[in-house]
Amino acid sequence: MADVVHELIASASRLRDASQLIASRIVSEGVADLVYNPLNYAWEVHEEFIRRTGGNGAKCILLGMNPGPHGMGQMGIPFAATSVVRDLIRITGITVAKPEITHPKRPVNGLEHPKEEVSGTRLWGVLEHRYGDIDKISKEVYVVNHCPLMILNGDRGTNVTPNNVAGQAVDDLMVICDQHLREVVDALGAKKVVGIGKYAEKRAVSALHGYGVSIETCWHPSPASPLANRNGGADWRENISKVLP
Repeated sequence: MADVVHELIASASRLRDASQLIASRIVSEGVADLVYNPLNYAWEVHEEFIRRTGGNGAKCILLGMNPGPHGMGQMGIPFAATSVVRDLIRITGITVAKPEITHPKRPVNGLEHPKEEVSGTRLWGVLEHRYGDIDKISKEVYVVNHCPLMILNGDRGTNVTPNNVAGQAVDDLMVICDQHLREVVDALGAKKVVGIGKYAEKRAVSALHGYGVSIETCWHPSPASPLANRNGGADWRENISKVLP
């Protein structure tokens, strides 16, 4: 599976470099105040995540939307949470750099970030309960975000999701993100993509038209989602369990 890991790393590095150019345009064109690219400042962690989870035979992709401020925005891992990265994925001791410009409300603390990303603890918690340790999880599913950029607006550094911004730079960003998804599908030989939330499902349908890949969806585990919180999260866990291999 070394070839699979090599292809995934090469694809992610292309996405890193291309999205960085677009990140600058998003700011200069007035789409957003600031953009973080964790594939840049947390690249070593992201690369290690690919090495640990990308070559174990998974044929199902769990597709997220974009980095969260307490998850991938800190650690470069999709749906990251501090305890999950340390205890389940078992990545420690890697220094995460800083964005070129840091929003005062969005400091980057890397692997030592003090606040847990609830979406991350929920998603990886379900996977651990269903499959076991990270080696067993990564034989079944591979987790990736469609967009690598964290788009910030306003004095509070509000995390703006890609579906809530528009313009030529955003359109160009979607093109390279769709291409990266196709490359991940090709590298894994994936048979199914599960969009975590309707937006991710929509992007998968658009990017993978004619690919013959099964596309399904589940509710997003965000604590901002009433569906994710219903019955203490039990309904969300049942919902995602229906689409997991």
